Amino acid sequence: MTTYFVTGATGFIGKRLVARLLRRPETSAVYALVRETSRERLATWAQGLPGADKLHPVVGDLAEPRLGVDPAGLEHLDHVVHLGAIYDLTAGEDANRRANVDGTRHLLAFALAAEAGLVHHVSSIAVAGDHAGRFTEADFDLGQHFGSPYHATKFQAEKLVREQSLPFRVYRPSAVVGDSRTGEMDKVDGPYYFLPAISRLAALPARLPLAAPGLGATNLVPVDYVVEAMEHLMHRDAPSGATYHLAAARPQSLDSVYNAFARAAGGPTIRAVLPARPSGVVRRAGTRLAHAAAAGIDRVPGGRAARAAVLEELGIPLEVLPHLGIDVDFDTARTTTALFGSGIELPELRDYAAPLYRYWRDHLDPDRARRRHGLAGRTVLITGASSGIGRASALAAARKGAKVILVARRAAELDDVRDEITAAGGVAAAYPCDLTDGDAVDALVKDVLGEHGAVDMLVNNAGRSIRRSVALSTERFHDYERTMAINYFGPVRLILGFLPSMAERRFGHVVNVTTMGLQTDTPRFSAYLASKAALEEFGLTAGRETLSDGITFTSVRMPLVRTPMIAPTGYRGIPSSSPERAAALVVKALEERPEILSLPEGRAAELATLVAPRLARFAAHLAYRAARESAPEARGLPSQPAPAAVAAAVTRSIWRRRA
Repeated sequence: MTTYFVTGATGFIGKRLVARLLRRPETSAVYALVRETSRERLATWAQGLPGADKLHPVVGDLAEPRLGVDPAGLEHLDHVVHLGAIYDLTAGEDANRRANVDGTRHLLAFALAAEAGLVHHVSSIAVAGDHAGRFTEADFDLGQHFGSPYHATKFQAEKLVREQSLPFRVYRPSAVVGDSRTGEMDKVDGPYYFLPAISRLAALPARLPLAAPGLGATNLVPVDYVVEAMEHLMHRDAPSGATYHLAAARPQSLDSVYNAFARAAGGPTIRAVLPARPSGVVRRAGTRLAHAAAAGIDRVPGGRAARAAVLEELGIPLEVLPHLGIDVDFDTARTTTALFGSGIELPELRDYAAPLYRYWRDHLDPDRARRRHGLAGRTVLITGASSGIGRASALAAARKGAKVILVARRAAELDDVRDEITAAGGVAAAYPCDLTDGDAVDALVKDVLGEHGAVDMLVNNAGRSIRRSVALSTERFHDYERTMAINYFGPVRLILGFLPSMAERRFGHVVNVTTMGLQTDTPRFSAYLASKAALEEFGLTAGRETLSDGITFTSVRMPLVRTPMIAPTGYRGIPSSSPERAAALVVKALEERPEILSLPEGRAAELATLVAPRLARFAAHLAYRAARESAPEARGLPSQPAPAAVAAAVTRSIWRRRA
């Protein structure tokens, strides 16, 4: 019977290798080194695995001498497999040294104390450093230099293995990508950093021919090949020190890698490479030129920050760029010979790029939440949902498949809307809340996030309108305060509450229901229009800041709508829209996400103001003089009949012009 001790057992490669070792009939035990915090995760993952009863967690840490484990409590170990390491080009030297060098030293001390039969060390092709040309499986220290702490510490770790006394084997995988069949991958790394850019290029016509300079080459290998090859090679007879390159036998040009993923994404491919096959000298000269150009940019004030910002927008860490291409050809002759007859073959990237891309798109793309269109499955919170536009919008969104969160002050009416949605087969939840109460808004945000996990879209619809002239408002400053409280401060507090969770998910859309009055500057609405203008400007400004976080804003400039809100203002006989038509605008804003959504009549009013500003202002003043006040305190005031008011206004205007 055979026993194994594995570090890095919960990692991307480790889990797959452990699963294969457990299935081997001769396996009696697989001991997996885990931290106490990872013990439960290992047990959860192992549930249902064939041979799971043979898996035994061993609590320890690579940072501890001899891993903090007493080998006397374990069976004799036939194989010690060292997978535990850090692979992160963005990590600093201390982190790389602790994990890769010190961790390997502690593992070897443990293996020696346990008198292990064979040590299997998973190294990396990174040990080749900046070596140019052929690098065989027998090569190690050829005087190469290293461009990152990761490369240097992988070399130092392998050196420790080669200098110790136990029998050992070394496995050097190249850049490991996802499973060639399922595409499964655990993190964004290596070529995955460039998939967002390829995904965006997919918006261009697929037939569009692209030309690109020769960018060098890389070396990629799928995780299933690495695991299957390792399991086979571990159990073959081979001398101590046998080293295997788990890599492509020929370097993969970066333009061919791009084309493989571009075809999977449905985007345009590179048809011309200039020069088609640059020599190593040319590539290195090009690399030096690129480094010099980058250094020149960095010397400009703010240049490095600008360069980093562009790369951050693309999702590419600055530290990755120098290691994008390699000049090394890795000889895989020993590995190919050892795998002969096993049926284990390395597939071509062009044959498995599609599952890699699909898995990334569905599980790892940081922008995957925003790529979904429509409202089906979205969580949409709507304020003022107990009546009017809010109620109609909630019903419309629910019919589109959204889970609707209803917010308003009146609990009984909210419950009626929720029941109507659920009776029709939709999903809704009701949360009574006074949006002018800051503590209540904070509690609402906490409750909603706790119970629903996230809010995809927020519709700030709740509001109040006051129709009162400035002349009648000189003693009523509280009107402005109350209007701002519900129309501006409440929505802004709600937005700020949900903003962090939206940014974390890299998706969110906020619809602010404003008014067409912003395009007409309608008299008697100074309080209302000022509050809506503030909300719209907040969204326009915030939207420019949060764009790369996937958070966008729409302002819906709503026309006059027949709702309870306008009842006190006396709009009898004036054309107005129905709540259902208004809701259609809200749904359109949710689905299409424009920055401003307005109607033709509103845009016409804006155009008239631009073309003839004085005439537009005078016409609005005439309308103000012709219309009666609707405020209760104005009802007892003497007022001129409308024709007389208009005539007086015209006369005064003519007199002022002549003067």
